[in-house]
Amino acid sequence: MTILVAGAGGQLGHELVLRGAALGVVGLDHGQWDITDAGATRRIMAEHRPDIVINAAAYTAVDKAEGEPGQAWAVNRDGVGHLARACAAQGAALLHLSTCYVFDGGKATPYTENDAPSPLNAYGLSKWEGERLLPALLPRHLTLRVSWVFGAHGGNFVRTILRRASEGQPLRVVADQAGTPTHAGAIALALLELAARIRAGNELPWGTYHYPGGPATTWHGFARSILAGARELGLLDSIPEVAAVDSDDYSTPARRPRYSVLDGTRAREALGLAPPDWQAGLREVLSAWKDAA
Repeated sequence: MTILVAGAGGQLGHELVLRGAALGVVGLDHGQWDITDAGATRRIMAEHRPDIVINAAAYTAVDKAEGEPGQAWAVNRDGVGHLARACAAQGAALLHLSTCYVFDGGKATPYTENDAPSPLNAYGLSKWEGERLLPALLPRHLTLRVSWVFGAHGGNFVRTILRRASEGQPLRVVADQAGTPTHAGAIALALLELAARIRAGNELPWGTYHYPGGPATTWHGFARSILAGARELGLLDSIPEVAAVDSDDYSTPARRPRYSVLDGTRAREALGLAPPDWQAGLREVLSAWKDAA
């Protein structure tokens, strides 16, 4: 049984290929598989004949999406549709990733799968539109919504904070946006566990689930934890000051939700996926960078 990963060049796709070696995972990066190309997607599916596809391909440049929404929609909506149709034709199951940014952040309690999406920005809307395609096109799909993803590979908030700190740049981080950082390695392990169950002949309770890290924090709190962990491992000589700012004082092209905390109860009860500890994931990422230095 073949497990095929789209988007293998990204931070999550990299982890899927690395951690899925024992399962025989085959990963294709954007240069090898552009999911916005329907014909190419059909050809790749026919060539590899996968039983399971994991879609780690996504347009994730939140601010750039405001200026080029067509590109975000081409990947996050149309590309998902191409994958779903090809999986349906092949008889394959699809494991898909979405985001907490499908919500507007107006709640003060964690978002559940029953809460209605209401994206604030073009990126979130493109991801929600991709989600909406799946039920009609492919019953055998499972969507995991994740939040504030970080990992050892690729660009992310952890890498940005450490780079700015090491260069002596001032650090101003928003303190009024709450969320649940989630380690890409933990997401990969969860997806591979689900794929292994399908491979063993166990049908999953298909649908949409939230898979957040824990505990909830703010971008400012996350930044302070990154710096403290880096200092402990000797990646920084000292811990610089991190100024806490409000969202209104930190202008970006895309509006961000003030509250992006996801409730992982359904995934824990129906799938047996416990929310991963992002602090443990952060230590793993920082340790990997120390070992590579």
